[in-house]
Amino acid sequence: PGFPYMTCSSQLQSSFLSYFCSIFSFLGCSVLVLTIIVSTLGGLVFGYELGIISGALPQLQAHFYLGCVWQEAVVSALLIGSLLASVIGGWLIDHHGRRASILLSNLLILGGTVILTASMSFLALVVGRAVTGFAMSISSMSCCIFVSEMVAPSRRGLMVTLYEVGITVGILLAYAVNYILSGVQAGWRYMFGFAIVPSLVQLVSIWFLPQQTSEGLITEDDNQQSDRLAGETLNRHQAEHVKYSIFDLFRTKDNMRRRTAIGLGLVLGQQFTGQPNVLFYASTILFSVGFQSNASAVLASVGLGLVKVIATLLAMVCSDKVGRRSLLIGGCTVLAVGLILTGFLCGQSVIDTTKQCTSLEPHVNLTSPAENQENAGNNSVNQSTPSTGNETHGAHGLSNNFSHSEDMYKWIIFICMMAVVSAFSVSFGPMTWLVLSEIFPKEVRGRAYSFINCFNVGANLIVTFSFLSIIDVIGLSGIFFVYGVIGMAAVVFIYLVLPETKGKSLHKIDRELSQTR
Repeated sequence: PGFPYMTCSSQLQSSFLSYFCSIFSFLGCSVLVLTIIVSTLGGLVFGYELGIISGALPQLQAHFYLGCVWQEAVVSALLIGSLLASVIGGWLIDHHGRRASILLSNLLILGGTVILTASMSFLALVVGRAVTGFAMSISSMSCCIFVSEMVAPSRRGLMVTLYEVGITVGILLAYAVNYILSGVQAGWRYMFGFAIVPSLVQLVSIWFLPQQTSEGLITEDDNQQSDRLAGETLNRHQAEHVKYSIFDLFRTKDNMRRRTAIGLGLVLGQQFTGQPNVLFYASTILFSVGFQSNASAVLASVGLGLVKVIATLLAMVCSDKVGRRSLLIGGCTVLAVGLILTGFLCGQSVIDTTKQCTSLEPHVNLTSPAENQENAGNNSVNQSTPSTGNETHGAHGLSNNFSHSEDMYKWIIFICMMAVVSAFSVSFGPMTWLVLSEIFPKEVRGRAYSFINCFNVGANLIVTFSFLSIIDVIGLSGIFFVYGVIGMAAVVFIYLVLPETKGKSLHKIDRELSQTR
């Protein structure tokens, strides 16, 4: 008599189980979508803030009469804020959680954008850029760590790289906005203000994210889930006996010193190959090599942004198939060769690219910002080609062959810069942050990420703030040669030191790095 009841009960239990599984599957899918939205929007805002200064700087120079040092200060204020965030960001992420940190960064970006849009003085510009930089640094660290802890090992490369995709799309969007608003009076206010839109969308999305993270919470199969649970059990037992502090990053305990060396080598190579200057000063560099109007230089920078997006999408697809190490070695090799070739071509170009900083000193009149911008551009060309006696394009009085040579060098240099940007976007751009989110134990991951980011931002600050001044001394040719040599050194470092982490769970990477000497 009990068999029908048992059969009915089993069917009922099976129905409830299927129902709850479908709910959890839906929730997991929803969390996945929200994670993608929040991470991609965070990267988009980051990239937009990085790229927008390239087109806003000529207008700011004309509007506020900024000399060379003051221009460098406006650009570098973003990095000063990032450096401060790197000092305290690790503590904030480890003690208050990834989600709370993303939320804080979003609110600060909104505040910094309002300050920039309403700026009436040089000081307000610097403060607004510093607040925005502080927020961007917190966002970049917390988003990458949050995503790396949420997804399965087989999807981690794809998901973490989405943040870098957001950055490249943001940079492209910024370049496009720069071009559209390059002739608009006070267009720089609109350039800064457009960052509010994606920030508000991200702010709404953050509220629906889970408070806590767990590796493989989304996009994992049964085997991956069992591996994760076993790893988490092992990690909990180890955590009862092993506690990490920031000072352990310099000790041989669990091979932490090697992990720190890997992180520092990647971020220093990333910065000292000059990529920040290609982003921040894209229009300035292109103007110097022969794109003889601000509009054409900004439009050419849009091309660089488009190439960067395509290359980053390629890296996103390949990171879990080709591997982090292979992409870093291959991309950095192309990067170094492209930089050296660009330096050689700049040296052969008919445009004299020394005295760039001097040429950017403001010589403007009190008409409109657009006219001031054009006049400043004309002065730049006049001062950078004193031997030809030119006024506008630096080509009057030269032979047709000389003009053709100038055009040829201009476009070859542009192609080389596209190769450099592409190589960086496949290698250093996304892979550095993916590796950093994988190689440290969870208990100290936020602080380790923050510590290494201090060196990342500090190096970025040095490279960015000194760029125009160094060009004054050694020219574009010399500085690209230096970047290329550093790129070759980075290839050797990665080949000798960096292990492959693709397809491995975080606890497995931790265990292997702890045992490897």
